[in-house]
Amino acid sequence: MILIKTGDELRRMRDAGRIVAEILALLSEKIAPGVTTLELDRLAERECRKRGAKPAFKGYGGFPFSICASPEDRVVHGFASDRPLVEGEILSIDFGVVWKGFHGDSAVTLPVGAIGAEKQKLLDVTRRSLEMGIAQAKVGNRLFDISHAVQSYVEKHGFSVVKEFVGHGIGRGLHEDPQVPNFGPPGQGPLLRSGMVLAIEPMVNAGKGGVKVLEDGWTAVTLDGKPSAHFEHTVAITEEGPQILTAV
Repeated sequence: MILIKTGDELRRMRDAGRIVAEILALLSEKIAPGVTTLELDRLAERECRKRGAKPAFKGYGGFPFSICASPEDRVVHGFASDRPLVEGEILSIDFGVVWKGFHGDSAVTLPVGAIGAEKQKLLDVTRRSLEMGIAQAKVGNRLFDISHAVQSYVEKHGFSVVKEFVGHGIGRGLHEDPQVPNFGPPGQGPLLRSGMVLAIEPMVNAGKGGVKVLEDGWTAVTLDGKPSAHFEHTVAITEEGPQILTAV
């Protein structure tokens, strides 16, 4: 069942989203060669607690960290580690909080120092595909209008969407109905209504779309070893159009 949020619930979700955006911005400023993702994880948790919020991921299904830190060919759900980041890599950070009973969830992929043109294109296309999906998150559209907008933009630029992991509804639960695929035919799926809140999150591979999960049971990597990018926003569907709750 897709839950419709009240005005008060949306206000709390905006607050949760603002906290996510603020902390992701702080983490983004710290990314540089030599920094470890474990340092970033600890910073995220400190900043979260400072604001009176709770990290949404830590302990969720047994996940051991506050952020998902996924460099290079890691697609999503990567573990923070003490390995220093290396110049030329890209790093995806997925982060969420719980604030007054409601969740915010967002992800970015960022360069570690200077990166090559193909990696920069991957980041630009993935970010833009999220924007294209959000533009379709409006009253009267169908869910797969979002999906199709993402997929068609990504594939037009020669990249592949990941199909094993998808976006989701969000609210009191981190993952609510409906699932939000990054692929599919337009004009299909549930009708979008005011008060729905969706976490839209394209995961895009530079090579083929296939992924596998490592032995830790969480970390997903590309099958061909090529890099992957991930961008996400929590988006409210309103009569005035889509509202990004996790924008800075």
